[in-house]
Amino acid sequence: MAARGNTGPKPNGSAQGKICQFKLVLLGESAVGKSSLVLRFVKGQFHEYQESTIGAAFMTQTVCLDDTTVKFEIWDTAGQERYHSLAPMYYRGAQAAIVVYDISNQDTFGRAKGWVKELQRQASPTIVIALAGNKSDLASKRMVEYDEAQTYAEEHGLLFMETSAKTAMNVNDIFLAIAKKLPKSGGPGPGGDAGSSATGRRITEADNQPSSGASCCK
Repeated sequence: MAARGNTGPKPNGSAQGKICQFKLVLLGESAVGKSSLVLRFVKGQFHEYQESTIGAAFMTQTVCLDDTTVKFEIWDTAGQERYHSLAPMYYRGAQAAIVVYDISNQDTFGRAKGWVKELQRQASPTIVIALAGNKSDLASKRMVEYDEAQTYAEEHGLLFMETSAKTAMNVNDIFLAIAKKLPKSGGPGPGGDAGSSATGRRITEADNQPSSGASCCK
């Protein structure tokens, strides 16, 4: 069965087999489209003018892989420099990360490399990292070549896709690729009914710190 994204509640959660829950964090410079990617993935929406995230925003979404339901707890972090010190609070305990850059802005690619280095140095040694070259719809303004990013990703063991939150290109695909790469051994954990997708709330630095995000599948 082909993997697919779940866009609504499942009629019978018990019939879906194993449920695995994973913490996923998005990192990248401000205005590269992290929030837009999450909004497109979770709600199938795109807003031309997306407000900058303050602190972090939290959403959940599920995808189905054969007899396994993967529930992502998604932390969309703020890209502004003043929030950088908060990032470890969100990627600590994460099983997956998407590092996002804007293909029309070379500086954001350099910043993405910095995030990859930080994750590989400080995050879980088993974390699955994907590199997303967002805003592929701006190909006419491209400053980061596809081959350059792909070579970098291969050298550092990253998943890589160019995406567009605006056109939805590869948005579901990058989350599905991550879901396929995450370990899913063992039985269902305390994830509850993973059909309750498309939920979200906004977190600021004044709110409680995120949980460790341990996987329910062990």
